[in-house]
Amino acid sequence: MKKLITIIAFSLIISACGNKKGENETAQSDGGNLEGTIKVDGSSTVFPITEAVAEEFRKEQPRVKVTIGVSGTGGGFQKFSRGETNISNASRPIKDLEKAACAENNINYIQLEVAYDGLAVTVNPENTWVDNFTVEELKKIWEPAAQGTIMKWNQIRPEWPNEEIHLFGPGIASGTYDYFTEAIVGKSGSSRGDYTASEDDHVLVQGIAGDKYSLGFFGLAYFTENADKLKLIGVNNGKEVIKPTLETVSNGTYSPLSRPLFIYVNSTSVKQPEVVDFVNYYLENAGELSKDVGYIPLPTDLYTKQKEDFQAFVESNK
Repeated sequence: MKKLITIIAFSLIISACGNKKGENETAQSDGGNLEGTIKVDGSSTVFPITEAVAEEFRKEQPRVKVTIGVSGTGGGFQKFSRGETNISNASRPIKDLEKAACAENNINYIQLEVAYDGLAVTVNPENTWVDNFTVEELKKIWEPAAQGTIMKWNQIRPEWPNEEIHLFGPGIASGTYDYFTEAIVGKSGSSRGDYTASEDDHVLVQGIAGDKYSLGFFGLAYFTENADKLKLIGVNNGKEVIKPTLETVSNGTYSPLSRPLFIYVNSTSVKQPEVVDFVNYYLENAGELSKDVGYIPLPTDLYTKQKEDFQAFVESNK
């Protein structure tokens, strides 16, 4: 009988220890204690950074679902202004009409810079005649007056081939399109319309990679990701020919095609602890993760300023 009692007691001890270990393993696998859904949409250019942040964030908060759509900066702001998303990725600042749409729906927000980007002007690797463009030449190719008129390479420089230029670029809902047209043509949203347009930069990459006489532009990260399929062209800023790199974008010498990238967060969303945690995580890690996906981090003091501004925004909307 004493032996039986001893065996039972020993079994209970093992069982208790086993349960405790199981509880610990569950706690570790659960990670953070937050849960919910964070809806993000907008710029395809900002998408790689946000996706990289979300991927790392999910490891710490596995019960928080982060969904990221890619409808272009303009499309993202449309959803944001209707209260359909918590965060909007943007490759340009919000426009007055978009601000008005937000105000109409009582949506307040904060703009946060997360990285710098340079626009990549690219051609097919078989293109042996182009090694740089002037800003004036890019304008001559892309301005509205060029439609149906500037159709061949030798219309840009006589020594270039008597072959059609096949153009690829972001669609009109893209912040990249807005920025390029403002920087090169002189007016945001003003360009020729006879080009292959897509909000998906991978489609543009594939088009340029498959056509010897192609020319296009998109965010630098997509060139970096596909450098083996494309040829990067330098831009003559009036003083020298510059290609976009971490150094030339961050110091501003790759002009006029360098720009900041943003996320926008609405005031209602900061009442959700998982959104606040995600945005703080974003600002703490965007510097390192932006480099990983081909973008240029902000100076450290600017990230600190963004975090302070966001904390003040959270406090004012409690």
